[in-house]
Amino acid sequence: MLRRLPAVAGLAVLAGTGAELAGHRAFARLVRRDVRALRARAAPGRAGVVTEEMLADLPEPVRRYLRYAGVVGRPFPGTVWLRQTGTMRLGPRWLPFDAEEHYSVQPPGFVWAGTARLGPFPVARARDMYAGGEGRMLVKAASLWPVVDASSEQMDQGEMLRYLNEMTWFPAAFLAGNISFQAVDDSSARVTLTDHGRAATATMFFDTQGRLTDFVAQRYRTPDSSDPDTWSTPVTGYGEFEGLRLPVTSKAIYKLPGRDLEYITVTLTDLHYDTGAADQASAPPPEGSD
Repeated sequence: MLRRLPAVAGLAVLAGTGAELAGHRAFARLVRRDVRALRARAAPGRAGVVTEEMLADLPEPVRRYLRYAGVVGRPFPGTVWLRQTGTMRLGPRWLPFDAEEHYSVQPPGFVWAGTARLGPFPVARARDMYAGGEGRMLVKAASLWPVVDASSEQMDQGEMLRYLNEMTWFPAAFLAGNISFQAVDDSSARVTLTDHGRAATATMFFDTQGRLTDFVAQRYRTPDSSDPDTWSTPVTGYGEFEGLRLPVTSKAIYKLPGRDLEYITVTLTDLHYDTGAADQASAPPPEGSD
């Protein structure tokens, strides 16, 4: 009997590996479906390029920010994809993750798919999304067991704020008709996104050069939270993608009573804009596709 134990253990490992692989393939198919739906709804990028005249009615710190980013003279993206790495807090432990994200500029929407790892092993896969005015999050342990499958009004608000925050990776979108700004002072302005009868508002903070330094809003921390908490995403580093100066390292923090809960750090590693319908066929498939 004892001689059989190594063989039995080996078979169990193979079975577990096979189950994880099958779960991963099913998860990848789900993500591909959502990305295709997102891109099918997306309008091509707005015709022409950003002009200085388009900035004229914006609060001064927002004009400074968009000039620093370098949007003047650049085309408007229709869809966007990016890759990122980072660390996320899962319970008491910080784990590395890698992710891919697809965006539609008009109408607003995104699909994010990420994998958290413990050493070489994937321990969780997540799909986060906003489409049609609704947010949804799905997290599976080892690609197999759902641990989060959430949708609610709180999720709708949270994912809408996430989209508004991540527009800083395609800042020409701040010139769209569904975005409005309100001046606060020389270093900040309030920004509001409207979509499907809802509005999401945050305060953007800038330094004297025009770099975005922080984005602060009231956001629900969980799908069933009764009250929102202060949510902050300070930028910790800049780099260049698509000829623009963009945030490349940042983190996210909930300001809770008596403590700050930092739960993710992000580094942008790749980014691509599609500006018209002809470009959209060239976008890469979702990560992990067969």
